[in-house]
Amino acid sequence: MDKATGGWISGFIGVLIFSGSLPATRMAVLQFDPIFLTVARATIAGMLALALLLMMKQKRPSGRDLAALAVVAGGVVLGFPLLTALALQHVTSAHSIVFIGLLPLATAIFGVLRGGERPRPAFWIFSGLGSAAVAGFALSQGLTASPTGDLLMLAAVLVCGLGYAEGARLSRTLGGWQVISWALVLSLPVMLVVALYCRPPSFDGIAAPAWLGLGYVSLFSMLIGFVFWYRGLALGGIAAVGQLQLLQPIFGLALAAWLLGEPVSWTMLVVTLAVIACVAGARRFAR
Repeated sequence: MDKATGGWISGFIGVLIFSGSLPATRMAVLQFDPIFLTVARATIAGMLALALLLMMKQKRPSGRDLAALAVVAGGVVLGFPLLTALALQHVTSAHSIVFIGLLPLATAIFGVLRGGERPRPAFWIFSGLGSAAVAGFALSQGLTASPTGDLLMLAAVLVCGLGYAEGARLSRTLGGWQVISWALVLSLPVMLVVALYCRPPSFDGIAAPAWLGLGYVSLFSMLIGFVFWYRGLALGGIAAVGQLQLLQPIFGLALAAWLLGEPVSWTMLVVTLAVIACVAGARRFAR
């Protein structure tokens, strides 16, 4: 198997795992405070990552990598989880999932700025069309669903795209699972303190779905998914493999309908299919 194919396979597995993130966050945020949920998931994943690094006897990253790891931590450990948890207090996970269609474009832009990649002009046309379809969906709703929720999702996409691109760049030298593990460990002291401070007065009455949601986003969304995702971006290219994120809305909408019983409108499906058509064209001109 060549490097590019391995990258696409790893990236696809990562997307499958991430597809459950917003439905799981929605399940958890119905009973957990968004700030507590954000720091709790990072704390749990950080402890697991620390144990993994110690067991595997990994060397500490160099001083020049710490700033980049801080960017990764700010984008995918703190920024995206917190902003999406806040957004999901205002919108359904089915509505928010469509905004994930903007992630490939954001990741590609930061891949150029931080990773030195240079996709062909046609790539930007297809990526722009996909993003326009997502923006058109939000406007077609008249932003009546929740302007606050939509703006929070847009901010989440931007910080996540930066975290993806920076993590992929680091993965070329540190390795995929090492990058997310060190980013989690770097965040752990602050996250642990805030989690203890923000914890609910009592956990009595927290239903099983909320615990399952917390467990999923802590283990899969925060750690395991990134092992595959960063490896895929590093091997197959940030801009190219990043386009696989356009599959995430389809998987996420299906999960939202199945697990949460949320309505999935024809508009959402049409927009998602249009965006996926755009990624097919973007992938062709990614390099």
